Amino acid sequence: MDHDTRIDLKNLTLEELTVFLAGMGKERFRASQLMRWMYSRLVNDFDAMSDLSKALRAELHQRARISCLGSEVTEDSRDGTRKYLFRLEDGQTIETVRIPMEDNRVTLCISTQVGCALGCVFCHTGSFGLVRNLTPGEIVNQVCAALADGPISNIVLMGMGEPLHNLDNVVKALQILYLPEGLDFSPRKVTLSTAGLVPEMLELGQRIRVNLAVSLNATTDEVRNQLMPVNRRYPLAQLMEVCRNYPLQPRQRITFEYILIRGVNDSDQDARRLVKLLHGIKAKVNLIPFNEHSASPFKAPTGDRVTRFQGYLLDRGMVAIRRASKGQDISAACGQLKGKRDPLPQQQDAGEDAVHDNHPPEKGTCK
Repeated sequence: MDHDTRIDLKNLTLEELTVFLAGMGKERFRASQLMRWMYSRLVNDFDAMSDLSKALRAELHQRARISCLGSEVTEDSRDGTRKYLFRLEDGQTIETVRIPMEDNRVTLCISTQVGCALGCVFCHTGSFGLVRNLTPGEIVNQVCAALADGPISNIVLMGMGEPLHNLDNVVKALQILYLPEGLDFSPRKVTLSTAGLVPEMLELGQRIRVNLAVSLNATTDEVRNQLMPVNRRYPLAQLMEVCRNYPLQPRQRITFEYILIRGVNDSDQDARRLVKLLHGIKAKVNLIPFNEHSASPFKAPTGDRVTRFQGYLLDRGMVAIRRASKGQDISAACGQLKGKRDPLPQQQDAGEDAVHDNHPPEKGTCK
């Protein structure tokens, strides 16, 4: 099959789409029209864009295309969590997770890379290594596809990959997510999680507004070096310094994700060091019990240990939230579904928790 050389409009910001259409001799307002069709209405077919002339639709067919994603595999948990495995045009796969929250809110966790180069030892995605960055369209299309299953309240860039290793494409994707003619998400509803790439954190704060989450997971360089090799390049002192200087809105805080691992980072001494480490930073701590999986020797902490750790932080005036592990009865940890299902085995009876192969296309997804 010949490679399709037409430009994918999902990779373009509003400004870039305006320039592209100007090159075709088209008016500026056509860019907003196309954005609304692609994102507000989730339409991927030029022929369905009824307020465009037949001549323009024909010309767009010649010069451009609109990519989309259809889930090849989904797994549904008893708690309502849904995990998607999307196969990309080059055959690679990525994961996206739809997570039900309180008050009927829904958080969507999206990926930014195929695999990851950072090699955090508790993360299954790191075992794949880095294959490539996702394009802006591949990032945004995860949201478009998940919207077929209902509204989304919040987006977190916490799936496969390190977002700041793909900074340019991530910033473009965020611009599309925020655009009123695009997906119209408020920056207050979008969070980017990083393992702590210090220079890129500084650049991110200068380029675009987004909630920042830092994957911390240790209170000493010795332990963090073992868990997260990136710490050898950007140790805790450097990381905390950039966090203290990160531009925040008046009531905004940096979220520090702390995965509690039994016997590794969940002691009373760790809790004391964490309070000291975050002193002077507008911080919120998300305590996340480790989600055990077969590829890791680590164990989840006991419930009593989590309660004691959280209590120490709360008693010292810190905002510390215990995040319940979601989707524990499915492949919910990052990279698990990809590892288990790619290459895909023959479909098996999934029992009580539905596993859907070749998930049927729905509105807004590829057919």
